[in-house]
Amino acid sequence: MGYARNPIVVRSGQAVIAVGGSYGTLSEIAYAFQDGIPVVGLGTWSLATCDGPDDSIIVADDAVDAVEKAIAISKAGAKRGGD
Repeated sequence: MGYARNPIVVRSGQAVIAVGGSYGTLSEIAYAFQDGIPVVGLGTWSLATCDGPDDSIIVADDAVDAVEKAIAISKAGAKRGGD
């Protein structure tokens, strides 16, 4: 499946939990944002734009917090769309 795996995984949910990670995790975060899927982060990447820090990733304190935040986002009907 190769590189096709990441967008498939991301598009399978209403929220993404990014845990730690390397460049594959970073690409999953990017796919999520492109599709308007919220990202909860647990010890993962921090982002910045040319204007400074980007707080798009919802930071979780631990695994339970990450799951609770992802479920709350999903129940709230987080907008999906993308560009």
